[in-house]
Amino acid sequence: MRAMRLVLPFLMLAPSAHAEVTRFEILARDQPALGGQSFGAGGTTEKITARATIALDPTDPRNAVIANIGAAPRNAGGRVEATSEVVILRPAHPNGTLLFEVLNRGRKLLPSFVQDGDAAAGTRLAQSGDAGSGFLLEQGFTLVWAAWQEDAPVSPGALRIAVPVAAGVTGRSREEFLLDGTAGAKRVTLSYPAADPAVSRISMRGSADAPSLTPEGLTARFVDPVTIEVTAPPGAPATTLFEFSYLARDPKVTGIGLAAIRDVTAFLRRDMSDANPLASGGRATISRAIGLGISQSGRVLRDALYYGMNQDERGRMVFEGMMPLIPGARRSFTNASFAQPGRNPGPQFDRLYPVLQFPFTYPVLDDAVSGKRDGIMLRCLASNTCPRVIQVDSEFEYWGSQGSLLGSDTKGNPIDLPQSVRLFMLAGTPHGNAANAVATKRADCALPLNPNNGGPAFRALIVAMQSWLADGAPPPASRYPSRAQGTLVRAGQDAAPIPGLGYRGQQAVAQLVEQTPDGPVARGSYPLFVPRVGLDGNAIAGIRLPIVAAPRATYTGWNPVVGLTGAQDLCTQMGAVLPFPAHATPGDPRPALDVLYPTPDAYVQAVHAAAAELVAARLMLPNDAEAAERAAREGTLAKLGTLAD
Repeated sequence: MRAMRLVLPFLMLAPSAHAEVTRFEILARDQPALGGQSFGAGGTTEKITARATIALDPTDPRNAVIANIGAAPRNAGGRVEATSEVVILRPAHPNGTLLFEVLNRGRKLLPSFVQDGDAAAGTRLAQSGDAGSGFLLEQGFTLVWAAWQEDAPVSPGALRIAVPVAAGVTGRSREEFLLDGTAGAKRVTLSYPAADPAVSRISMRGSADAPSLTPEGLTARFVDPVTIEVTAPPGAPATTLFEFSYLARDPKVTGIGLAAIRDVTAFLRRDMSDANPLASGGRATISRAIGLGISQSGRVLRDALYYGMNQDERGRMVFEGMMPLIPGARRSFTNASFAQPGRNPGPQFDRLYPVLQFPFTYPVLDDAVSGKRDGIMLRCLASNTCPRVIQVDSEFEYWGSQGSLLGSDTKGNPIDLPQSVRLFMLAGTPHGNAANAVATKRADCALPLNPNNGGPAFRALIVAMQSWLADGAPPPASRYPSRAQGTLVRAGQDAAPIPGLGYRGQQAVAQLVEQTPDGPVARGSYPLFVPRVGLDGNAIAGIRLPIVAAPRATYTGWNPVVGLTGAQDLCTQMGAVLPFPAHATPGDPRPALDVLYPTPDAYVQAVHAAAAELVAARLMLPNDAEAAERAAREGTLAKLGTLAD
């Protein structure tokens, strides 16, 4: 069947004292979309491409929290405008739930992370197969994406937002970057124009854990207000980190991106005019909304909740449910003067950017380091707009993204979570993988890369969230490592003495970082912990998918950097895998495969039992359990490839 593509003029909303989406331009409608592919009970899909204009009253307390909005230019009505690109996929038979994915650097990740599809095709969403398995469409979810990140990279299929500039505002900005290691001057584009080129400095460090130096031969000169030319000393390795600090001007009002998430969702679910493609005959077709973000966008979703953006222009709840996936205890560098939302502090890069900031978790707590009292849910508690939250993290987040702060106070003591919050850790997983990943080796990581994928758990928990909102059925109880249960320990305290792992207690630290006129300064630190492991080297707490619950290898959430021994020198977002010995091996405490699984059927039965337990707990869907058992029978579940040879 050939898709019908309509290009339509925009529709202007009627003026309203409350409306914050003032214009919704429908640029194209493809029906059926995705090459006419049908998704089970959801049927075929319509794709709507649009552009939304939002107009914010800077004096409204719900908007005044946005950094520099008071200095932004205003339209004739006294409002601050921004425009966001929007894409909607609506199944023929929707379930009444709008699932808004916060874009990751302009990209759609749901098709790959949750629907096991190809990442590039998922961002394109133009051909049959681009939506992967189409699981969410089959379930009937209406999928929505709207741009929020002003500095998102320009790439095919990525969505963009245009935000205003606060002209005349000045302040310190800092860049951190790598050069290619070859001789000669290299040009670097700055995030903001310089206000005074004389007020700048450059430094370098051999690795993230090395001291900052300004050696002879290191120079930086301005080519124009947004471009510098950097010359490194002879012999500086390609892994050298460079830092450039300068007095900048004219910051973009990037915090408006959080309002775009709020206002596009509020418009699509509640506006009854003809401008809303999800309204039908003046009636709403959306009953509830779930906000979901993966990695960077999970951090942004936590920011939206923290800044009170789950309350729309009339004080109503925007998202009944929120699902931050793999953000750890961090938020984002979005709502700040001279923000850089694309920064991703981790073990190797961007460490001193203000992404890990108190509050780290949902309940309101006291900060033992700064003396502040705050919580991610503080504002929504005051406005009675707190959503139900299911946060899912990989095991890597406990090494690289300070994950233990989600279930602990700032002194390291365990805390009670609100009844509306569930936390889960995916045992034995890195930050993220495609569903078809297998163990591979990478030159800069000491161990083979962990191939595990969290898709089965993500799917089960999205279904659980839908049931929680639509039917009132409570989701599964939280599963994450806890000091109260003895499953969370200090790094290195519980390191399994397994030959070949070589763990030295490395972990990304948690510091109170203050942004001063002389640059970021660490004023104090927070205690951190990591998951306890068993004798086989696998974490004993969290969601243990069959690949970990019936293991043929040790799967870790960390992987050291080759040649570096610093306290934080871990490969960013990577885990490791080390196959079990085939036969009993002196010095290796792990079970030998010939003892653990004396026959091929013994292994299949172990996988079957692990999957059945997860299905009973609603942490795995029956189809995924069957797929795991089938992979075990075929010998591909462990994803070890040639490493097992």
